Amino acid sequence: MYKKSLSERDICTKFITPALKKAGWDIHKQVREEVFFTDGRIIVQGSLHTRGTRKRADYILYYKNNIPLAIIEAKDNKKGVGSGMQQALEYSEILQLLFVFSSNGDSFTNLNVLCVHFHRSIFR
Repeated sequence: MYKKSLSERDICTKFITPALKKAGWDIHKQVREEVFFTDGRIIVQGSLHTRGTRKRADYILYYKNNIPLAIIEAKDNKKGVGSGMQQALEYSEILQLLFVFSSNGDSFTNLNVLCVHFHRSIFR
């Protein structure tokens, strides 16, 4: 199998989900895939209005039911392992999550959001 030809969804199914299982995550109780967490921005133009694009996390990991802990942003294998990190950080701010991960199926990169905020406050 040639990883570079796989879609982002294939990377999730064939590599990320099995890695989560192997790491001890309960896929049925602690992991949700393709989670929409916003309805999209309301766009008003004159008397017309519509909604923008909804935001969707590839994975949200839960400590316990309804206690989210981390977000994983998946990318296809043509992109670098950390290419989803900025998007995951944006989503973590909205969802108020402490841990973010990015993966392209080769490996994972992670970040503790508290360390990022601490670093920003010290070096301003």
